[in-house]
Amino acid sequence: MKCLVTGGAGFIGSHLCERLLKDGHDVLCIDNLGSGSLKNIEHLRKNKRFRFKKHDVIKRLDLKNAKIDWIFHLASRASPIDYQEYPVETALANSVGTDRMAKLALAKNAKILFSSTSEAYGEPKEHPQKESYFGNVNPVGIRSCYDESKRFGEALLMAYHRKHRLDVKIVRIFNTYGPRMRIDDGRVIPNFITQCLKNKPITIYGNGSQTRSFCYVDDLVDGIVKMMKSKEIGPKNLGNPKELTVLEAAKLIKKLTNSKSEFIFKELPVDDPTRRQPDISRAREFLSWEPRVEFEEGLGKTIAWFKEQIER
Repeated sequence: MKCLVTGGAGFIGSHLCERLLKDGHDVLCIDNLGSGSLKNIEHLRKNKRFRFKKHDVIKRLDLKNAKIDWIFHLASRASPIDYQEYPVETALANSVGTDRMAKLALAKNAKILFSSTSEAYGEPKEHPQKESYFGNVNPVGIRSCYDESKRFGEALLMAYHRKHRLDVKIVRIFNTYGPRMRIDDGRVIPNFITQCLKNKPITIYGNGSQTRSFCYVDDLVDGIVKMMKSKEIGPKNLGNPKELTVLEAAKLIKKLTNSKSEFIFKELPVDDPTRRQPDISRAREFLSWEPRVEFEEGLGKTIAWFKEQIER
């Protein structure tokens, strides 16, 4: 297949490009390098079936003569510290950018997969979260530039599907971790690993009782590929259903890194969800997908990668 991956130089996007090439597909990687990095795809650029184009999905993309079968629209800042610094750009990537990719998919008669998010559920009143849950999102809150633009992206693609019969796929991605996350990403796994490796205080927001469900990036990418190959429209939750507290995650990372770091507790950020756990029953049933990498195993690989980056 001829594949287009927006946000392909990012954390998840680069792993997806790698997987698609491994499976024998041709890959055109699009990224404006706002939060992505050429380092993430440096090892792919020697492959003749891989091309990179620096481009912002908000702008028109001229691919008149290119054949495209699959479009994976991942382009968006996903870390709270990123999208709160670039709120307009984030909102536009998931709205205007999604519209541009939908029009491109129509023109090329291609399938399009949109990477939505567990943030679409906001501060959930249902636990674990099923795809049928409409969510509890603050539409004008500090995180709304991301939450609501992802929700709008889903709505827009469904409108294209109903009006133009566009072949769309929607996945809601839960917390994901692994190599190639930015050291300054700001999310809990990069924060804890970096602080532990440097023996700096481990920052816990709130009392650490808020929960997350962490999925290793290779498992997530496998789910994305299976979704694209399926006849499903979605949305489908992709994440690890094993829930643990933020404090439990921090203690495990401290143990695995043999760190001397101490814990410090700070005020919980505004609109930070207290519980997050996917119900993946539909992914299991319709995609034959579930995570396989245990948290401790995935952390070992991630810690090794972070250690290498820090020691450079």
